[in-house]
Amino acid sequence: MSTAKNTGPITTIRERCRKCYACIRKCPTKAIGVFQEAAEVIHHRCIGCGKCIRVCSQKAKVIADAIKKTENLLNGKVPVVAVLGCSFPAFFHDVEPAQMVTALKKLGFDEVLEGTAGVELIATEYRELINKKLDYPLISSHCPTVVDLIERHHPRLLRNLVPIVSPMVATGRFIRAHRQEEVKVVYISSCIGGKFEISSESVRGAIDTVLTYSELNRMLTERKIDPHRLNRSPFAGLPTSSGRTFSIFGGPFNNFGIINNGLDPNFVATVGEEASLEVILDLAAGRISPQYVDVRFCNGGCIGGPGRTNRLTSFSKRNLIINYRKQTIPYQPSAHYLKVPDQLSFERSFSNRQHNLERPSGDAIRRILNETEKYNEQEELNCASCGYETCREHAIAVYQGLADIRMCLPYSMNRLEADRTNLEQKYELARRALDQEYAGTKIIGSDPRTQGVLHMIKQVGPTPTSVLIRGESGTGKELTARAIHEASLRADKPLVTVNCTTLTDSLLESELFGHKKGSFTGAVNNKKGLFEAADGGTIFLDEIGDITPKLQAELLRVLDSGEIKPVGSNKTIKVDVRVIAATNKQLEEGIVDGWFREDLFYRINVFTITLPPLRNRLSSLQHLVDHFLSHTARRLNKTIHKIDDNARQALMCYHWPGNIRELQNIIERAVVLSPDQIIHLEQLPVIFGQLLSKQQGEMTATGTGLRQQRDQQTSKIEADLLIHFLRESTGNVSAAARLAGIPRRTFYRMLQRQNIDCKAYRDKK
Repeated sequence: MSTAKNTGPITTIRERCRKCYACIRKCPTKAIGVFQEAAEVIHHRCIGCGKCIRVCSQKAKVIADAIKKTENLLNGKVPVVAVLGCSFPAFFHDVEPAQMVTALKKLGFDEVLEGTAGVELIATEYRELINKKLDYPLISSHCPTVVDLIERHHPRLLRNLVPIVSPMVATGRFIRAHRQEEVKVVYISSCIGGKFEISSESVRGAIDTVLTYSELNRMLTERKIDPHRLNRSPFAGLPTSSGRTFSIFGGPFNNFGIINNGLDPNFVATVGEEASLEVILDLAAGRISPQYVDVRFCNGGCIGGPGRTNRLTSFSKRNLIINYRKQTIPYQPSAHYLKVPDQLSFERSFSNRQHNLERPSGDAIRRILNETEKYNEQEELNCASCGYETCREHAIAVYQGLADIRMCLPYSMNRLEADRTNLEQKYELARRALDQEYAGTKIIGSDPRTQGVLHMIKQVGPTPTSVLIRGESGTGKELTARAIHEASLRADKPLVTVNCTTLTDSLLESELFGHKKGSFTGAVNNKKGLFEAADGGTIFLDEIGDITPKLQAELLRVLDSGEIKPVGSNKTIKVDVRVIAATNKQLEEGIVDGWFREDLFYRINVFTITLPPLRNRLSSLQHLVDHFLSHTARRLNKTIHKIDDNARQALMCYHWPGNIRELQNIIERAVVLSPDQIIHLEQLPVIFGQLLSKQQGEMTATGTGLRQQRDQQTSKIEADLLIHFLRESTGNVSAAARLAGIPRRTFYRMLQRQNIDCKAYRDKK
């Protein structure tokens, strides 16, 4: 859904704007402000020329639509009169004027008048005023863009404007003066400046709304009215002909009785933006002083207005207007137009509507230029990429709040290059840190179980198969996931790791699938989910056994369909992601107990890798110790290359409940504490010294003494009790733990210590 800033006849659709600054470059009055969301029209500076609409490649600038207001008027109880502007034959060139009257009446208009009537209404007053030969130049006031240009930007010329309304307003006043009942008037024209003009205080009430030719075309198309197939109907109002050339260059001179071969400096006629601005500047500076100046801002005159609907050239349009002047058009004057009104005035006044912005001092301009890395005149490139002709004009606009520092292209390019360099450096540092942390995803170990894991990684890595990694905490599940990713065809794509235990249910859903702005409290912006971020690569879901059943259902849907749905969105996004999951829980028990979905288990359990605990692969312990010692010493910038024999022997005596992670932490602690280049037994925790002493027989009890026999008997009794409870619960660990009256985790650790397999007692009693 697009949003537009609707504060004037020209609106901005923010989502379309790409801040290319084309509108600023072409705007003759720089009535465009660049804000955070888009480049938007500053309406108190805008003169309604429509240049920003024509040059916007993204169609972000649009004319405020008058169709809805027109339809509301037509659906009301008050008669609505349509006035066809002077230039309509140049836009509906393949339709006869009388057919257009029929088409407009089919839309619901009560009657249709020619806008040329307004030209003849004001012609007499123009002639009288011009013939007075005042001591200052007169400037025509029938072009609303020129009037706005003077009122908003050159108020010193206000007295020079002819104090007579435009033909559009004159026609509206004529209709209202002759029709006694209430009536609505819609003027149809190519000029969007008219949309500005009808809101002006001195002419308000004459015209209810201005409809462009393109808007009229849309109304006819939506109602399926084809003017080419219609009969002919007469115009209302009074017959007119001489005013029909008003819309082309030289037409007003002909209408106002001015004979000029182009060589008389007392009478100047000009059309087009550049010529109009030049003549206004010359008049303001006093460089020229003609008797009368006819100025129209659009190229070619009114036939070049921004509301045009075809691509004919100005020359061909000019010929169409001249031919229209020669046509005999049917008229059927209504009785109310034959009456002479009591009072009909065509006077108007003008006001100073200039908004004076504070001009910065030279020091302020210099500070802004310095911010864009311009410290001398040679660095002021004046490339105009920001839309302003010079760097100093841009600096003034920045000071006045109309522009942004980042609009400067050379400055932005330099910033981008600096940011790129910084990002490359950060990437390299991050890559090195990862290499140090994971040692290139190298798995250390020469024991058969570790070699079996490496073989399975080699087999499953190149495939897209989902993998479930099982094992106790600290056995290296994330390292194994990285090794699988590195061995896959997706190694050049991202590996995204998610720890499912660190986030709440709602936050984890948002993290995995993303969310839309406003979908929940705190969702101030759209957010891309981790599944979308991992598109083409791998996502590692660590501790998948901790996610709730609701999220398990969402995850199952993603795995089955390959589509995600962000929180708060109705649209799905296709993703190609390989899933690697890990858990230290017995998911089979979760299925029995109801805290893990069976269908999800079978979906992720396509290929299982079970990592052995460190106590079951002690033959690789010394290799791991050497690896962590070298890696940690390098990272901590210490020169430690050796661990003494007593310390090594003590490490072999330990049970390692924390597995490899515990070993890594103990080695790091020892490296920190070591006063020399060797790690001694003293740098290890106290328990290691005690275990070594026990092994060496330094404790009081001997190998055949009372304590050893007691421990053996206690262990045997413990094993018998564990087997008894397993048989009573048919191998269900949770049920057996309840029978024993101890926590399930404690019961499970006792099974591991006694090396008892619970599966052997299932369905056996």
